[in-house]
Parts: sequence; C-alpha cells; structure tokens
Amino acid sequence: MEIEFAKSAQSTLGVEWELALVDGTTGDLVSVADEVLRGVNVNDPALHEDDEHPHIKQELLENTVELVTGICGTVAEAKADLARSLAAVRRVTDPMGVELFCAGSHPFSTPRSQPVTDKERYAKLIDRTQWWGQQMLIYGVHVHVGLDSRDKVLPVLDGLVNYFPHFQALSASSPFWSGEDTGYASQRALMFQQLPTAGLPFQFGSWAEYESYVQDMFTTGVIDSISEIRWDIRPVPGLGTIEMRVCDGLADIQDVGAIAALTQCLVHEFSSIIDAGGTIPTMPPWHVQENKWRAARYGLEAIVILDAEGNEKLVTDHLLEDVLPRLAPIAAELGCSAELADVRTIIERGAGYQQQRRVAEENDGDLRAVVFDGIRRLRGA
Repeated sequence: MEIEFAKSAQSTLGVEWELALVDGTTGDLVSVADEVLRGVNVNDPALHEDDEHPHIKQELLENTVELVTGICGTVAEAKADLARSLAAVRRVTDPMGVELFCAGSHPFSTPRSQPVTDKERYAKLIDRTQWWGQQMLIYGVHVHVGLDSRDKVLPVLDGLVNYFPHFQALSASSPFWSGEDTGYASQRALMFQQLPTAGLPFQFGSWAEYESYVQDMFTTGVIDSISEIRWDIRPVPGLGTIEMRVCDGLADIQDVGAIAALTQCLVHEFSSIIDAGGTIPTMPPWHVQENKWRAARYGLEAIVILDAEGNEKLVTDHLLEDVLPRLAPIAAELGCSAELADVRTIIERGAGYQQQRRVAEENDGDLRAVVFDGIRRLRGA
C-alpha cells in the first residue's frame, strides 16, 4: 500500500472543538444536534438544509456539535474562525434554551443513555465495540498542523509523543464520571483508549513501515478507512497534517488558543530541526505509557519522564522553566506569542479538573454547579 501525503504549507493550522449541548435550566445533556444543525444551515444562505456545514458538524452523539476551522495561518485566525462558528450555533441554541458546555466529559450524565447520531459509521462502531463504545460520553480538542514534507511526519510524531503528558495535564477536565469523582484528572484519556486502534500511536522507523501497518489493518478487517486509526497523535495524509488529539475538552476559546499555540510551536520547532539535519530524541514506549497514566491521574501535579535516561520533572516546572522560554522565539515568528503565554495562565489559574473539583466543593458536591460554571466560562462571563 502506498499512502500519499497531501501538500501542505508548513505550520498552517486547523482546530476541531467538540461542544456539548445542555439544558440551560437543568444542565442535563440534550440530544438536539440535528435540530441545531438544521437551524444553522437555514441561517446560512449558501447552504441547503441537507448540506453539511463546512465548519459546524455532527459527532458520535446527538448531544454534540463540533466546530471545525478552515486552514489558518495563525492561532489568532483559528480563534476568530471558532468564534464565528460559535456565534452561528448560539443564534440557534439561545432561542431553544440550550447552552453550550465543554469539558473532557459531562460530570453527571449517564453515558449509555445518550442517543447516537444516525449514521452508518457510528452504528458500526457501537455494534462492534458494544459496552465500551457506549461509554464514549467524551469531548476533546484536536489540533492539525501542516507539514511540508512526508519525511517529517513520523519524526514529528515521535517528538510530540514526548510532550503527551504536558498536553494531557494542561487540558485535563474530566474528573467526574456518571456523577462520581474518579480520582483522575482525565477519565477521558483512559476511556477513549479502549476503542480499537485508539490510544498511544505506534512509532515507526520509516513511512514504509507505517504503510505496512495500515495495510495490515485493512487486510485483517480492523479498519475500513484510514480515519478509523484513532491514535492520540496521528498523521492525516489526506490533509497533509499531523493531528494532536490528546486534549480533553477545553472550556473556552482562550484555552483552545493556548493548546493550539503550544502544538504549532512544537511542530514548527521539530520541522526546523529536521530541516537543519538534526534528529528528534525519542523515549521508550514504556516511558511514554507511564507518562500518559501519570498525566491522566495527577494532571498538573504529575512528575513526568523527560527522556530515555529516565530524568524526571514536575510537568508545570518543565513547561515554565524549559518549554515556554525555549519556544518563545518560535511563537514570535509564528505570531502566537500571546496565545502561547496563555499556557502560563492555565497553570496559574488551574486546569479544568481543578476548577471543577473546586466548584463542586463550594456547592456541597452539586455537579450541576460544575456545568453552570462551564456554561459561564464558555460565554466569557
């Protein structure tokens, strides 16, 4: 099998943001995505009712809409694109009494009670995965970054894997599951990896090895489409991008911008290293797996493994003392200095899981208060 990698301008950007639809009075999930999308299309004179909107799309569950940017040159452009789509959704949801909420999971709704979107690929997924597939009451943020050469894809993937726990810790926002505190910062991280071909990516020495893997997946019937490889970080050959899928859902556009800037800067740094003839260090898979668990369990309090020698550091110290200063010149070059600085804001304010637990404690364990706090954050209140 030969897999072509589409031409893409280096370090261009695309962002996908999954949002939950909730009742504005009770905070419960509401399965009205079809109605919302029909309303969005009616408000867009370029679309017919049965057209798929280019920037506002369906997801697995009927309680979810996904905002998808176009190809952007800067993080600021991506944030503006998301803000336009968000406003278009609100023009429909506000009169319905429906609010928007984003976190790694809904804190108290029961996963198996949520209707699945009526599409063949989703029905097939649920039929195959059964109980695990029925648990996918999760929301995330995905960031695509363009690469100008296929030869960069796998080394860049290896580089991003080293920063898996940093992204997981910054975005962790799913401590509650079906009304129970799991003790984890990100329940979503461990839930999503139960699906076939999901979880941490394999690391390949060459593009031919990756092609052989994909061929094996088709031959053995594991996948029918390359998009069914659901790794936390993956190549997207059809778009010419590397896709960062690690992150839990983020509560507002500012945090989305921070994660997008960190992703864009790291990919650009790795690309520049390759252009200069350098190599990107890798870690053994067992270090990578341990880092994922630590970040999912402890979030911003995780002590993470930094290299193949086993050196360790508190993830926030590594970000503040090493990563952000090192990436500052790259952020200036890419025009995302303000957005990269918002990574520091997340650390100082606290990640989503910390805020949710704080709100729950202040409200005698009432998880509806957690949802209403998230609603306010998404409105910028």
